[in-house]
Amino acid sequence: MRDALGCFATGVTVVTTMTPRGPLGITANSFASVSLDPPLVLWSPARKSRRFPAFEAAPHFAIHVLSVEQKVLAEHFALPGDGFAGVDFTSGIGGTPLLAGCAARFECRHAAGHDGGDHLIVVGEVLRLEQADVEPLIFHRGRYCGLGNG
Repeated sequence: MRDALGCFATGVTVVTTMTPRGPLGITANSFASVSLDPPLVLWSPARKSRRFPAFEAAPHFAIHVLSVEQKVLAEHFALPGDGFAGVDFTSGIGGTPLLAGCAARFECRHAAGHDGGDHLIVVGEVLRLEQADVEPLIFHRGRYCGLGNG
């Protein structure tokens, strides 16, 4: 199943939220548009992740669509731990940590959560967004790449 899904190239995101213990981030490629009116997006954290309880409970979060220049950030937030040591950020809606230099960023309010087997499908209402004219980071067949080298 994992190998077959790896044939589907996806963008790479880092999802962030603020917790009582501080900022938290996680790399995810399970991101999709749901609706333009109202503006809704979704992502799906794994239930087995140590970070899952914080994201399940988060009233606000930000989804950062990474640029090809941010591979190091993707790798950083894919590692175990809280992930913000040495990472610069500003604060957004609800105190959510915001990363700079992304292809796009969606600041969201948690709108709904749905069972998705070993994942939770988190629907976010987009409250604010930004975009930049930069090449996105892609994940394909288990590796990071850009649009021109996939």
